Amino acid sequence: MNSNLSATLQTLNKSFIVIGYGNDLRSDDGIGPRVAQEVEAWGVPNVKSLALHQLTPEIADTIKDVDGVIFVDACQLPDVQEVQVLTIEAEETGKSMTHNVDPRSLLALSQTLYNSHPHAWCINVPAVNFEMGETLSPVAEQGVFQALEKIDFILRQQTHH
Repeated sequence: MNSNLSATLQTLNKSFIVIGYGNDLRSDDGIGPRVAQEVEAWGVPNVKSLALHQLTPEIADTIKDVDGVIFVDACQLPDVQEVQVLTIEAEETGKSMTHNVDPRSLLALSQTLYNSHPHAWCINVPAVNFEMGETLSPVAEQGVFQALEKIDFILRQQTHH
């Protein structure tokens, strides 16, 4: 993380939150929390991060006042071989708002409760090992690095809008 980004974000007074979620006791499922912890270590004043086990409805209150939110999660799909960045919109999923809330439904809940929601991105990081353990596979480690690069890019891009 270079100081240029920090200075630019302070100047433009935009705020961002990176929410990494997953179970860090299930090997690669801990990708999201690991990315959130790394972003926190950057120490950029207008960029906060949350490392969570899972998304919950209460997070709608956390995201209502930020300009942008970036969700990061492990992804175990055969067609996902590299880190994906998707711009997402609020969308009712029809799921109950008790467990396993997804990013789109959180945006929709923020819109419903507070009449606003931030710009949002979802970063899916390839994962191959979900066995018990706290160590990431080499695939996941590389994905964490790439996810951090993508977050840096998003933040830089948003400072120019």
